[in-house]
Amino acid sequence: MESPIALTMAPSGQNLRLVNVHGGKRLMHRLAELGLTPGVEMVIVQDSGGPILVSVRNSRIALGRGIAHKLCVATI
Repeated sequence: MESPIALTMAPSGQNLRLVNVHGGKRLMHRLAELGLTPGVEMVIVQDSGGPILVSVRNSRIALGRGIAHKLCVATI
């Protein structure tokens, strides 16, 4: 596994694992409601400069770039 990078820097189409979230309790709680918890696997489906569309736990979630930048992921 490579060293963690921001989700905004990760390549599309690769299997990723959420390593850490750089945010407060409210952000952590909101992301947990969406199924984005440390250790979860995800794939970037679309990254065309706007919100990033990720596939997580058989759902697709659009994340704004500000939030996506706070998510640290590593390739699997």
